[in-house]
Amino acid sequence: MSILADLQVALESLDVPIETGMFSDTAPGKYMVIVPMSDSFDLHSDNLPCIDVQEARISIYSKGSYTALKNQVVQLLLASSFTITARSYIGFEDDTGYYHYNVDVAKHYEIGGN
Repeated sequence: MSILADLQVALESLDVPIETGMFSDTAPGKYMVIVPMSDSFDLHSDNLPCIDVQEARISIYSKGSYTALKNQVVQLLLASSFTITARSYIGFEDDTGYYHYNVDVAKHYEIGGN
């Protein structure tokens, strides 16, 4: 019941390195970084939360065109029941030579026992 683990599973078929927080190895031509953004409770019953909403940002970095990878990421996320809350082109990073694109996602987890 973790968005970070679920994202790793959803995106593993891409054969693109993925790390959480920051990329620690020598960066390849394409890679992704997942950053947790927020956790919140939603839908309360009898003063107890029924839904745990977890959100994360997927940063896509590519030395070449990022659009094919972005489209693959979006399709995999939608097929895995993630809610895409935002998509944005951040820009070309002159100092690194990478194009940077973000996809923000949320996933709703039911909390048992309510």
